[in-house]
Amino acid sequence: MALYRKKPVVIEAKKHSNVSTAKEIAEWIRSYEGECSVITENGRLVSFKIKTLEGDMKVITGDYVIRGVAGEFYPCKPGIFRQTYERIS
Repeated sequence: MALYRKKPVVIEAKKHSNVSTAKEIAEWIRSYEGECSVITENGRLVSFKIKTLEGDMKVITGDYVIRGVAGEFYPCKPGIFRQTYERIS
């Protein structure tokens, strides 16, 4: 069996931590013509969904939203994000 190493790539990512970051992330996604929708409960923003290559995916507080190498967006749980990526700037 052959072994493979993941190629180093640079991605853009933003962490969803509150209402203000949710709005910022939504604007960021839309600036690349991506699609997202907000989910509210009793008039409060709870989470939002983004359209990914695999379908709509829910983003909750603490999740990261990543813009991949092909311009696609997708959510990533914090633990996986920390294991996979390191900040470079």
